[in-house]
Order: sequence, then structure tokens, then C-alpha cells
Amino acid sequence: MTTSSKKLGDWFDDFEREAFRLETLDDYSKSGGVDAYQAFLAGKPQPADYQTADWMTTVGDAVRSGKRMYRVHILSRPLTEYLRFELSWGYRRNMTAGEEFFILDLTDQEHPMPDAPDFWLFDDRVAGIMEYDDEGRFLGSELVEGDQISRLLAYRDAAMAQAVPFSDWWAKHGE
Repeated sequence: MTTSSKKLGDWFDDFEREAFRLETLDDYSKSGGVDAYQAFLAGKPQPADYQTADWMTTVGDAVRSGKRMYRVHILSRPLTEYLRFELSWGYRRNMTAGEEFFILDLTDQEHPMPDAPDFWLFDDRVAGIMEYDDEGRFLGSELVEGDQISRLLAYRDAAMAQAVPFSDWWAKHGE
């Protein structure tokens, strides 16, 4: 399968070294894990299928084979209900499979890159620019490579330079 014929999902199996995600939204509630989010809001336990989601296998397989999966979430406090769910349930769950998380907290600072898109970056050579509606519903992704990658690398590097490890941030600000 050539690079140009792949879809975003193919890259989670085919990347060789690292997959990086920049998350820029406060709400992805219509994009997956909807039942788990509703359980979280209702104060119920995590559904069993949420704890064993396919993503856990994807991350675990990649990390066990020596690959790195990591992300930075740009956010501000107070956290939205969705971010409380994503961080307390999703990130902590995914960490058990080996995914790494970092937080760029803008509560007390200006946004260093307000035009940064939401994206996945694979091996510094191809990216999926993620598109969402105003309600956090995933609309699709556009795969880009070549000249467009340098801009996304700059966003990744800027985010990583200012972000703190999730565990440190959560110990201070978690709910």
C-alpha cells in the first residue's frame, strides 16, 4: 500500500517509530466513547467495553514493539465536563497500555500557537489533520505529507517544549 493510498487508520499499524497527537479541543464527546462519557457524567463505573477498547490493543501492540505513542493536549482550567472525563478516565486508562500524555495548560498564559490544528503525526513524515464540528463530532481527516509537515513539526516541538507530563499536571490540578 503506498503512502497516498493509505487512510488515517492504516498509519496506526504502519508507523515505524512514533505517532504524535496534538489535541486542541475541549470537547470530543460526539467522536467515540459516548456510552463511557454518559456513564462518567452519571457517576457510574467505567463500562467493561471501554476498559478493553480496541485502542488499548493498538497502543499496547505499538509500544511493545518499541514504538512511541504520545500526545499533548492544549487546555485551560476549569476543565470542561468532557475534559474531566477524557483526562481522568481516558488518559489514565491509555497510560496502562503505554501511551504518553502531556498537558499544555494555558490558564495563566497566552496561547503560543492559536492557529495549530488538531492532528496526528506519524514518523515526522505524514500527518492526519483532524476535523471536528462545534459539538466535538469527528468529521474526517486529511492526510498531508511533504512541504506541509514542517509546519506540523514546529507545532509539535513548540507544544512539547512547553507541556508538562500529564501525571505531574494531574497531581497538581486533577479532580
